[in-house]
Amino acid sequence: MYTVYIIFSKSYLKYYTGQTDDLENRLNRHNSGLSLSTKSGKPWELIYQIQLSTRSEAMILEQKIKKRGAKRYLEDISFF
Repeated sequence: MYTVYIIFSKSYLKYYTGQTDDLENRLNRHNSGLSLSTKSGKPWELIYQIQLSTRSEAMILEQKIKKRGAKRYLEDISFF
């Protein structure tokens, strides 16, 4: 299983979208500063996740969310 996730930084006021097969480890990497793209926004809070059966499905959804924008994607699915 693969997870597409959206995290939010209250200090940075930014969203980050990613996909992984180990969500707990990936979140730890984001919050420990080991990921260059999210290093400056610590701490990151998980606000959305969805599991998909294949990595290709996860990558397609990740790109769809990034193209639309995480905040707009969440509004589209009535998350807020």
